[in-house]
Amino acid sequence: MFLKSVIDPATRQAYLETHYCVHGDPPMTLHVGVANEPLAAFYKAMHVNCCAFITACNPYSQKLEDSDNAERHQALAHELNQLGLKLIESTGQHPSNLWPVEVGFLVWGLSMEESMKLGTRHEQNAIIWCGTWSPLLPLGV
Repeated sequence: MFLKSVIDPATRQAYLETHYCVHGDPPMTLHVGVANEPLAAFYKAMHVNCCAFITACNPYSQKLEDSDNAERHQALAHELNQLGLKLIESTGQHPSNLWPVEVGFLVWGLSMEESMKLGTRHEQNAIIWCGTWSPLLPLGV
């Protein structure tokens, strides 16, 4: 579900196909539109009912140098920590490997509205959000 999307269809499709790898214990790979039992178990353990995958890399899908993306990632980490949010380091990778791996975070308990605001502040076309027992949803911001 892309809300009010102006993102070109090929980019939207790439977001849908990307593998969102969560580097937790246990690690898991999330796919848009697919329910995930380990994620449901994390919800119980973390006492939350939603989460979001957010990155600050490659603003508006414009490739940056690794050093620039590292600075943006650090700024996102600082903001999330300042907000007192629970998070796990994660990466997004399209299976074609034609786009670089993007580091990000799976953020626990962040509402859809707050997730979208965070994505907008970090100049992202979209974030990935998931509610209780539902598949992941891509949201244009």
